[in-house]
Amino acid sequence: MSGISIIYIAAAICSLILLIIYSICIKKKNTWFWVLFSCICVVNVGYFALSISKTLGSALMANRVAYLGSVFLPLAMLMIVLNASGLKYHKLLWVPLVCLGVAVFFVAASPGYLDIYYKDVELVTKNNVSVLDKEYGSWHMLYLFYLIGYFIAMIAAVIHATVKKKIASTAQAVMLLSAVFVNICVWLIEQFVKIELEFLSISYIITELFLIGVYIMIQENEKRIALAKEQFTTQNNMLESSINNAEFSEQTIELFRQGITALTQTEKLIYDLYIEGKSTKEVLDEMNIKENTLKYHNKNIYGKLGVGSRKELKAIAKII
Repeated sequence: MSGISIIYIAAAICSLILLIIYSICIKKKNTWFWVLFSCICVVNVGYFALSISKTLGSALMANRVAYLGSVFLPLAMLMIVLNASGLKYHKLLWVPLVCLGVAVFFVAASPGYLDIYYKDVELVTKNNVSVLDKEYGSWHMLYLFYLIGYFIAMIAAVIHATVKKKIASTAQAVMLLSAVFVNICVWLIEQFVKIELEFLSISYIITELFLIGVYIMIQENEKRIALAKEQFTTQNNMLESSINNAEFSEQTIELFRQGITALTQTEKLIYDLYIEGKSTKEVLDEMNIKENTLKYHNKNIYGKLGVGSRKELKAIAKII
């Protein structure tokens, strides 16, 4: 077995190990990561099988296996990038994209049956590695445009999410863009430089690491947000409970009673709405006033009644 074949099988095993680690260590699974890991394994198995092929038929079959993973891999990447970017999209977006991927795959898998993708193809051996020596057909550009379209969509998604501040941190944006640009650079190099090794097999694994890193960061951020919300809710409930159970002095209650008589007509209407349990939005709608105006009236109401909040206002109002 040649050194290049060993690299391909090692990349496939590495992808499988990463999939196992993801399955064990990540509690909240994402379907598109399963697709991504599977596609990368398939790609590298295809590259490996091609590198050790002895006949043109087996080499073309291995080439089809590699394309099977390569065609659906960018779809998984795009869906992961969209989810990581926090962008909203139609939940069935993947359906037409899968159909498009199937169509592109059948074109890429046509060599041996049709001459639209490879006009001519032969199996040659270089340094103990089997490779396909091919002359591209008229439909070969379809796959190139397919990849370019996905690259543009992923870059646009990250930039748009960054501008709209959908991404929690700059580090996440940098890692997402890095995952895309690594593959773009490797793909461009392979288009213009004749290299025996398909470096995409390695860059795909680097992409996995970048995307897993982003996914872990997102999960940690969600945990912090959930914890902060839980702490806020707990503190708010404790504050509300202490206000409701508080024993107000006669002086406080008397000041409150006198304050009611000092309220203006508008302030009294707002006071009554609060007692009825109306929300801020409902008060704004019923009074037909702006939020700043309501804040001004609240300041006057609280000052005259000797309270510090709406909860305290309602708690004392229950007593008198």
